[in-house]
Amino acid sequence: MSVLEKYINAIKNKDEKVMNELLHDDFKFTMHKSGNSLSKNDVIKWAMSGDINQEKNRVIYENNEVGVHHSFVTFNDGNKEAVLAVYKYKDGKIISLETGATKLS
Repeated sequence: MSVLEKYINAIKNKDEKVMNELLHDDFKFTMHKSGNSLSKNDVIKWAMSGDINQEKNRVIYENNEVGVHHSFVTFNDGNKEAVLAVYKYKDGKIISLETGATKLS
């Protein structure tokens, strides 16, 4: 199973152990829509909250250095977005994640 497939499943199953294993200690998540940045601990806490509900996940591209993923995400507040995510890897772990999101009605 690829790094991205493991990451997608960890979010879906709220698997904190796997999230900790997959995310590099220097991990940074940049959300371009809002301009916010989150750390490894921030992302794990958010994923464990159940607020991230992904559908129609597609791994568009992945190799040992990068991964590209698209999904439709519904948040607990009812907000729904099409999200394109780019992941960079270091030492077999995700070191950075950047997303662009389009709000869906």
